Amino acid sequence: MINNLSKDSCYNYMNKALNLAKLSGKDIPVGALIICNNEIIGCGYNQRENQNDATAHAEIVAIRQACEYMQSWRLTNSVIFSTLEPCPMCTEAIIQARIGKIYFGAYDYTLEVLNLTKNLFNSRRGYPIPEVIGGILEEECSQLLLEYFKNEVRV
Repeated sequence: MINNLSKDSCYNYMNKALNLAKLSGKDIPVGALIICNNEIIGCGYNQRENQNDATAHAEIVAIRQACEYMQSWRLTNSVIFSTLEPCPMCTEAIIQARIGKIYFGAYDYTLEVLNLTKNLFNSRRGYPIPEVIGGILEEECSQLLLEYFKNEVRV
């Protein structure tokens, strides 16, 4: 068990997020999905390049879809799976959406987001702070990112 979800369930959902990440095209391959009552209610992958939208991160896309599905901005009792440790913008969106748990694959050592956003997870905030579980299929998630950056041509 990984905090209430079986290990197999966590791997299954993260594999689905990895498949989404592969749809990112020219963008950094990150995929995310949101689960509520064992049902996928939102999914997304990075679409910043395709949509010319700085906020079109996988997690934000998934949150928007889940909110539309639930007809509410509150996604209580839901969990999010992301192939990469969420950035500060996505972390705050996850908190604002009241998502209860964050499962992620690869750690973002360049940003060290959990250190940068440690104030976002401050228990003195007026609403629930999600549990964070990292390193789910970390090697597979990291490999996808490494391959992207190895092949990327920077302009």
